[in-house]
Amino acid sequence: MQNPERLLQRLDWTVIRRLDGLLQGDYRTLFRGFGLELADLREYQFSDDIRYIDWNVTARMQTPYIRQYVEDRELTAWFLVDLSPSLDFGTVQTVKRDLLIDCVGVLARLLTRHGNRVGAILYTDKIEGIIPAQSGRTQALRIINDLMKRPHLKRSRPTDLATLLEAALRTFRRRSLVFAMSDFVSAPGWDRPLGMLTQRHEVLAVRLYDPRERELPDVGPLIFEDAETGEQAYVDTHNKQFRRRFVEAARRREYEMEVAFGRAGVDVMALSTQDDLAREIVRFAMLRKEQKKTPAAFSRSHSHSASLQWSGKAGFGK
Repeated sequence: MQNPERLLQRLDWTVIRRLDGLLQGDYRTLFRGFGLELADLREYQFSDDIRYIDWNVTARMQTPYIRQYVEDRELTAWFLVDLSPSLDFGTVQTVKRDLLIDCVGVLARLLTRHGNRVGAILYTDKIEGIIPAQSGRTQALRIINDLMKRPHLKRSRPTDLATLLEAALRTFRRRSLVFAMSDFVSAPGWDRPLGMLTQRHEVLAVRLYDPRERELPDVGPLIFEDAETGEQAYVDTHNKQFRRRFVEAARRREYEMEVAFGRAGVDVMALSTQDDLAREIVRFAMLRKEQKKTPAAFSRSHSHSASLQWSGKAGFGK
């Protein structure tokens, strides 16, 4: 197992340097929308973010007006990190939990090296801890270290992401950039507190998944084990009807997830355990840039690119 320093060095060489070249330092496409000081009001235009509409002025003028802000030099970012047992699953290059740690490490380093502050709230089946927001490379290392040393739970209570999101609502006092990082396999109802977060903060959802959560290979008998309860089930993947039902369940889950994200009004970066992290971050940044120009086109592209998610917390022979 790598120590935090070596992991961050690896990310610097394999991901961050590539991002510097691919994005050419234009991280505003990824980290935009953090103004705190009101600068002006102007009439709403088609491509504007509706969250910045000033409803009082709109009512008086009888036409939509939006608030324009002067961006702060210093940004505060928070990672809402789901470390529930389903994140320990993976069948391709890595498990979802390791991908999550890599992603947090990259984003924390990108932010702190420009003087921004980062913090984190850690969740398993309860709130495990809050890392106050600080700046500097040492802070990025601290967050990585806390994630790496967090024990893997053999059993847990059912995941309820609303607990994590409600903790964020109670904790964050100033407008922040918030990364909600999970596979979003949870008890329903998390979209409501997620939507409440977007009313005050810039929120990005990072959804982690494994390809085998959307489609099963034909490899014969397998033992499925629920990552939370430990309950096991014998299945025969030679059975075409079973594999078809599995895919249908994954598609239903995907649809429900898309609807929930839509209600909350957040952008989603879907990361697979077989993805190239740098390439996916660049793709997401470009989609956000396109969203600012043509929201409708972004919506279609983003929906098409989203990956399917299995509807349970089952793993393979865990």
